[in-house]
Amino acid sequence: MAWKLRVNQIKRVRSMAETAAGKKLIRVDVSSDTICPWCLVGKRNLDKAIAASTDRFDFEIRWHPFFLNPSAPKEGMNKLQFYKDKFGPQLDGVVARMTEVFRGLGLNYNLSGLTGNTLDSHRLIYYAGKQGSDKQHNLVEELFLGYFTQAKYIGDR
Repeated sequence: MAWKLRVNQIKRVRSMAETAAGKKLIRVDVSSDTICPWCLVGKRNLDKAIAASTDRFDFEIRWHPFFLNPSAPKEGMNKLQFYKDKFGPQLDGVVARMTEVFRGLGLNYNLSGLTGNTLDSHRLIYYAGKQGSDKQHNLVEELFLGYFTQAKYIGDR
């Protein structure tokens, strides 16, 4: 089974080295925003590809910030209203597609809650990376799930 990764989500494969276990080490840098639904989809596909390859490779995934809306207010704004303003009459189609894609991942796409500035989420991801790439990778998953399925505000400290 082939796994698709969006080209703009994978910044680059940095290098391949050999690990102590004799496997090749693949280092991947990902530029992503924590309010990007396609970034969650890409992460899930990357996770599947990694799981299918752990017998031959070890992976080190590093997450880097990308800001879809760098001028978003820190205090947040209604997520659904933001999407209505952004997508206009295309919103219903966008929501239907994302709902379908998320359902395929076993998730419920949730448009309630707030959206806003993602700087603090990227700071948190950076600090998690100081603890190790696995901690960082797991935190990114938690932030995505909180924002997209549980209506948690991405800027909530």
